[in-house]
Amino acid sequence: MRFLHTSDWHLGRSFHRVSLLDAQSAFLDHLVATVRERDVDAVLVAGDVYDRAVPPLSAVELFDTALHRLAEAGVPTVMISGNHDSARRLGVGAGLIERAGIHLRTDPAGVGTPVVLTDAHGEVALYGLPYLEPALVREQFGAAKAGHEAVLGAAMDRVRADLAERPGSTRSVVLAHAFVAGGEPSDSERDITVGGVAAVPAGVFDGVDYVALGHLHGSQTVTPRVRYSGSPLAYSFSETDHRKSMWLIDLGPAGEIEAAERVDCPVPRPLARIKGRLDDLLADPALVRHERSWIEATLTDPVRPAEPMARLTARFPHTLHLVFEPERTESDPLASYAQRLRDRSDRQIAEDFVAHVRGGTGPDGAERTVLYGAFDDVRVDAAEREREVGAR
Repeated sequence: MRFLHTSDWHLGRSFHRVSLLDAQSAFLDHLVATVRERDVDAVLVAGDVYDRAVPPLSAVELFDTALHRLAEAGVPTVMISGNHDSARRLGVGAGLIERAGIHLRTDPAGVGTPVVLTDAHGEVALYGLPYLEPALVREQFGAAKAGHEAVLGAAMDRVRADLAERPGSTRSVVLAHAFVAGGEPSDSERDITVGGVAAVPAGVFDGVDYVALGHLHGSQTVTPRVRYSGSPLAYSFSETDHRKSMWLIDLGPAGEIEAAERVDCPVPRPLARIKGRLDDLLADPALVRHERSWIEATLTDPVRPAEPMARLTARFPHTLHLVFEPERTESDPLASYAQRLRDRSDRQIAEDFVAHVRGGTGPDGAERTVLYGAFDDVRVDAAEREREVGAR
């Protein structure tokens, strides 16, 4: 059976205030064409269909058109909600839509109830695990702890229990939206850290033949059976070096991965990061190749130059983001505060602050628990507000 694995469409998102609606529409054209041309048996969409809980009408219309086209192609689609989606809103009408072969899995209670497809070799059970916010589903799943590993483990226990009741020849696929250890994040994903821990081990998915992951925006192979498709478009300059693609997975008669092929997605405009003094960037002949790219420019002039954006856009008309990093030594007291914080998480910054005000003594175990708990409470409150908005 052949699957097309994609995720993280983020319909309605812009790129530094540039609308990506046309690019997202072109991607969906490409997806439908791939389904038809490559004899795809089912499409797997591993969450973050929308960019926010209440998407703009243009994004909803694009999604609606995509569903109609997939249904017309006669190819089943299994889709889960991600941490950016409102599960309640995305799941509206799921029962009716399922009659057209579009299977929306947004309710945590349904993780153990698969979509069952059949080919010449028998049945394939596809289980949809929507994004599981630990604090909101812990009691429902009877998880011992309010962490991602605990709730995903409990969800997978339900999957394995259902599989155990099926014929031994049944092949299995899981869709999940999570940060799995070994994956490489980028700047455009929303933090889902709980208690200081964001990632779950790949072993939590043991016992199934293929795991179609969403959340991380780079296409990557955690194990041969556990993969991220990544987002179809770049959503931050940290993704400049990403090759945007979907996975075409051939699942063999015994559940083996017979083939795994990356299908490239259309690129609306290449991304480039350039760095140096403004006059040097404007004169460097090696940068000709970036003159039509979306640009993030980091200026290293010791003194901020006059009208830098206007001068940059004269040569690089698609410059979108400007960063200032004056050439200074690390010991220079005027060194950028942003530089000192680069690559540090909110929790690390909070711990650093405690150490700073105490003259070098960071938080102890109990204090770290309080700090992490405060961050978790903020995230859970935000998730509950989105859930309430989605229910209206």
